[in-house]
Amino acid sequence: MRSNFSIRKAAKLNNSTIKYFQQGEYEKAKQAASSAISIIERKLGSDHPYMASLLNNLAMIHQTQSDYDSAERLFRQSVGIMEKVEDEDIRMKNLHVQSLIGLAGICRTKGRYSESENLYRSAMAIAEQLSDDLLLASVLNDLGIVYKYQGRFDEAEELYLRVLPIIEKALGPEHYEVASVYHNLGGLAHSRGRYADGEPYARRSVEIRQKSLGDDHPDVAADMAALAAILDGQKKYDESEQLYQRALEIFQKVYGDEHYEIAVNLNNLGAIDYDKGKYAEAEYKYKRALEIKEKILGAENPDVALTLNNLASLYKSQKRYEEAETLYRRSLSIYEKTLDPTHPSFISCRQNYNKLLLIMGRKI
Repeated sequence: MRSNFSIRKAAKLNNSTIKYFQQGEYEKAKQAASSAISIIERKLGSDHPYMASLLNNLAMIHQTQSDYDSAERLFRQSVGIMEKVEDEDIRMKNLHVQSLIGLAGICRTKGRYSESENLYRSAMAIAEQLSDDLLLASVLNDLGIVYKYQGRFDEAEELYLRVLPIIEKALGPEHYEVASVYHNLGGLAHSRGRYADGEPYARRSVEIRQKSLGDDHPDVAADMAALAAILDGQKKYDESEQLYQRALEIFQKVYGDEHYEIAVNLNNLGAIDYDKGKYAEAEYKYKRALEIKEKILGAENPDVALTLNNLASLYKSQKRYEEAETLYRRSLSIYEKTLDPTHPSFISCRQNYNKLLLIMGRKI
């Protein structure tokens, strides 16, 4: 009887974890999740599937707070548990997929794209056995993001367009999950430099998510920032700057001052300042974005290389050539380790560095 009481208590704590997480009370959510994990570990053992579910919840909280190392450790523990489960029950397979998706997402964020792809493919193989169209669509959508980061744009687009009708049919065209696909289609167009093509997707994403979640939700802010980036490419700076500022306000309120989304917005606002010739403001924003990215992603992440390239370009325009050279070389070193040489970001950085060498009278 006592054991059943403890498990019921863990279940209540898990429900509290979800409630606090949805309310943005992340510290309370972590406390509830940790307490539930301690109970289940003590009563059912560290390898019980229920542990995997609780670990996933705690990992997602850490992920939301940009604590990617903690999130990876927890997701890996969850995947390890589920790999030992021999039960062919649908719920167990579903949980295994969720654990793999979680770990794959962290690997993607950390720039380990090959590992991320392999994990998503493992999740896809299990999802295909379940005849669960929505679950499979979720995996395919995430795999498309990996392809985009790898520069495999056609493959990413194929997956997004495959996923969109599945989610619209299952959930309706105004569901916030549909917005995620439009967000990704807009982001793909941005990566290809097809900014005008991406604008309708990005605007549709903002529209759907605002109706579903309200104006102040961080997912809406992420959509605003994505739309702003597409507007930047068309030099529609008045609207894009307002969107970035609004997104930044929401992110700072929800996440604090050191979060991945904060860094992305600062980087992009710095690019606007740079284009407007406001070099001191641009340098401050680039440096702050770089500081946050290095802290939460590590020094060898391709997202860090992106901001290094931007800051180097700013220095080049100010004739601070030695400083620019150092940053370009560091950016290229990161890209060489993480991206294919044909990736647009890699190519752009290499071209920028070669132009600098010409200016400095050095051999390419």
